[in-house]
Amino acid sequence: MANEISNRFNNLLDSGDELFKNFGRPFFNMSDSFKELRTDVEETAEDYTVVIDIPGVEKKDISIDFKDNTLTVSAKRQSYSDRSDKDGNMIASERSYGRFTRQYNFPDVDHEKIGAKYADGVLTVSLPKTTEGQDKTHKIAIE
Repeated sequence: MANEISNRFNNLLDSGDELFKNFGRPFFNMSDSFKELRTDVEETAEDYTVVIDIPGVEKKDISIDFKDNTLTVSAKRQSYSDRSDKDGNMIASERSYGRFTRQYNFPDVDHEKIGAKYADGVLTVSLPKTTEGQDKTHKIAIE
């Protein structure tokens, strides 16, 4: 499963031609990391682990849900303040604010045992595998 997710991302801009294989990737990777909710997904025989960088966000502003085999992580940041002078001058502004969401598909997860921890701007979600399909909605509490 982890390889399928990784391959889907890696093939997004792949035209099939080696000359153009990485064309556009640097441009698209220049955007702010918070907007992308940069993620690592690990898979073992027993579970999946999703690790997401969500810097500058309070735990209360993160929402995690699991419904129809889809893990949805949403976060919002409201701490942005405009620091330009009276004339609106600012040399650069790369900080972001707003609401951001990302979804991940995991078909064989025991949704009753999903756990999440948030520390130092990093969210870690553990999704134990099951052999039975479950399609109920389940809200996940963050420790």
